Amino acid sequence: MESGYLGEMLTKIQKAGFEIKEMKLMRLSEEDAKSFYEVHTDKPFYTNLVKFMSSGPIVPMILEKENAVEDFRELIGATNPADAKEGTIRNIYATNIERNAIHGSDSDENAAIEGAFFFEKSEWN
Repeated sequence: MESGYLGEMLTKIQKAGFEIKEMKLMRLSEEDAKSFYEVHTDKPFYTNLVKFMSSGPIVPMILEKENAVEDFRELIGATNPADAKEGTIRNIYATNIERNAIHGSDSDENAAIEGAFFFEKSEWN
């Protein structure tokens, strides 16, 4: 959001055949960011990631497409933008590994968990 590329990224997502089923603009508290990224608490980037993700607005989405998780991971590129293929979202818009422009679930199971985190929490609806 901070960089102003949301519209361009949404266009890339839609042109890749994804249907946006749900989307909202919101802001994570530090506690919510800690909860969402809890799986990474032992990683050296955890503190900076939590700080960054709670520093401004975010736009969580539920996307639909055949092979959505695999295709989305291909569209966004490697977590480290220095390793991302040319033309991927992270290659184009990310500034570094901690500010890599976009998050994508790594499995159908995690997509369901992460979608529920953002779209089923009553205080956000």
